[in-house]
Amino acid sequence: MALHSLTDVTIGVPNVEETAAYYTEFGLRPTARGAEHRFATADGGEQLRLRPHPRRRLLSLGIGVDDADDLARIAASLGGLEVSCRRERDTLRTADPVTGLVVTVSVAPRLRQEVTHAEPVNSPGNLVRPNRRAPAIERQDRVRPRKLGHVVFGSVDQAATQRFFTQGLGFKVSDEAPGLASFLRCSTEHHNVLVQQAPVSFLHHTSWEVDDVDEIGRGATAMLEGHPERHTWGLGRHYIGSNFFWYLRDPAGNFSEYYSDIDCILDDQLWEPAVVAGEKSLYAWGPPPPPSFLAPEDLADLMADSHDGA
Repeated sequence: MALHSLTDVTIGVPNVEETAAYYTEFGLRPTARGAEHRFATADGGEQLRLRPHPRRRLLSLGIGVDDADDLARIAASLGGLEVSCRRERDTLRTADPVTGLVVTVSVAPRLRQEVTHAEPVNSPGNLVRPNRRAPAIERQDRVRPRKLGHVVFGSVDQAATQRFFTQGLGFKVSDEAPGLASFLRCSTEHHNVLVQQAPVSFLHHTSWEVDDVDEIGRGATAMLEGHPERHTWGLGRHYIGSNFFWYLRDPAGNFSEYYSDIDCILDDQLWEPAVVAGEKSLYAWGPPPPPSFLAPEDLADLMADSHDGA
């Protein structure tokens, strides 16, 4: 695969300071503060930018490739779709014609991650932690997301946006939920971009990897202390992607997800994309998703702003 990672995301919000404080508490490390706030993950470097914008909006995505030849191939593929792009040395910039989402493809090093929590887990007939408490219950440090995993957003023409990402940029289809979404990958993780059919282009959520389900629980619990309104959906496990999840809501109205244990696709020939319908397209177990997760509470306002040209 010419593509190897989702490198960063830029979100526009009307309340930058308040939203920046949220993501600092979420566990991202502030690296720059001004008109644009920047944040880093433990392994991925600077992966989140917040910029002022009249309404919450996904402004741009960054994608990593190995070399300049990859950029040339992407430029040719975009040309075949009659989508314009601009090449500057080791960077190519383009935009999805449907959503207006700016995508920057850059030559970047591949992400290397070291194991931090590989703890023994007792199970029936396999007692690998005799006479010991689970080490996870002793963790006291703040949960720190390891990297940006995926971004989910709506498109008024899901099929056209999917073509931009697959035929234009080179993403692979992992699984699909008819009429709902397509799960697309630019790395070995099950999905890095999820495109939903929607009445307006909007950011649904960003997803941030943590070590394990204990980190999901610890992170979400800490975020909810004194702020129960942040809770959206969780704890649960998705069927598509298999990952554990817990969703929270930031002050601008975007959802942010802690996740762990997602499916990884190392050999494309050994993975067969599935078409999944019904509840399985949302979750394997956990509480049912609230209506606000399926249709965010500010969706009507976003649609009105879109019609007004905001």
